[in-house]
Amino acid sequence: QVQLVESGGGLVLAGDSLRLSCAASGRTNGNYAMGWFRQAPGKEREFVAAINWSGDNTYYADSVKVRFIISRDNPKNTLYLQMNSLKPEDTAVYYCAARRIGYLNTVSAAYDYWGQGTQVTVSS
Repeated sequence: QVQLVESGGGLVLAGDSLRLSCAASGRTNGNYAMGWFRQAPGKEREFVAAINWSGDNTYYADSVKVRFIISRDNPKNTLYLQMNSLKPEDTAVYYCAARRIGYLNTVSAAYDYWGQGTQVTVSS
């Protein structure tokens, strides 16, 4: 089992930046790809960004491309999401996820472990 805990969310103004972190614990010795998803009120959970095990392959949703950067520090078992130029439409609960395969995936059903989420609110 892998436990994931997100942190770094908060209330910011449009145009501000935030960095989310996701700390993994438990059986972290496997090659896990990881991703970030988000869910806004009244909407389905959507893909944001994903990264493969080694960190040399990433993929982004069109809505966040250029503005967000996903990265990972494997020795620290930590995943990051640097969010720049935030917009009110980025407001959502952000979840990190891990899958027991090293290749990244954009589909939520492909992930085996999920965190509890961290709220990001962007005010105009």
